[in-house]
Amino acid sequence: MARPGHARNRPSLEEDEEDEDPVDAMISRTGCMAQHRQLQECMAARQDWRHCQPQVRAFGDCMARRQRAEE
Repeated sequence: MARPGHARNRPSLEEDEEDEDPVDAMISRTGCMAQHRQLQECMAARQDWRHCQPQVRAFGDCMARRQRAEE
């Protein structure tokens, strides 16, 4: 007998693609998506955030500018 939770219906691939990640949606609203994508690409390639400091700083600076603009 299957354990509870294993019989749940998974969304189809099409439905899954339609649902935007809430974090991506939030970052998109900040206007910092380009910097975020560059950071993600670096992290995927290097597997170590310490090698991605320029991208970390660029994303942090963008988010800080956004926060200051809201104040």
